[in-house]
Amino acid sequence: MLSKRFFKKGSECEVTFRYRPEGATEVVVLTEANGWSPVPMQQLKSGEFKARVKLPVDQRIQFRYLIDGSRWENDDAADAYVPNEYGGENSIVDTSA
Repeated sequence: MLSKRFFKKGSECEVTFRYRPEGATEVVVLTEANGWSPVPMQQLKSGEFKARVKLPVDQRIQFRYLIDGSRWENDDAADAYVPNEYGGENSIVDTSA
């Protein structure tokens, strides 16, 4: 699940990424906006993982989740999907207000 918070001033949008993969012990979110560097997600008591990331506004940014260091997954709640160079798809978050 994605939620977005736009600020009246500034050029960033705070996106909250929430994801709940079965049996996962570690989840990171990677976005093209930060050069695909992993952002650790915190595991909540509910078992869901959560991370907040500030992203530039008015862009369509690719992202994916990496589960336990070996399994790539997309977000079912993504704004769109685009093909990637590995024959799969990447999720898109649209930061247009």
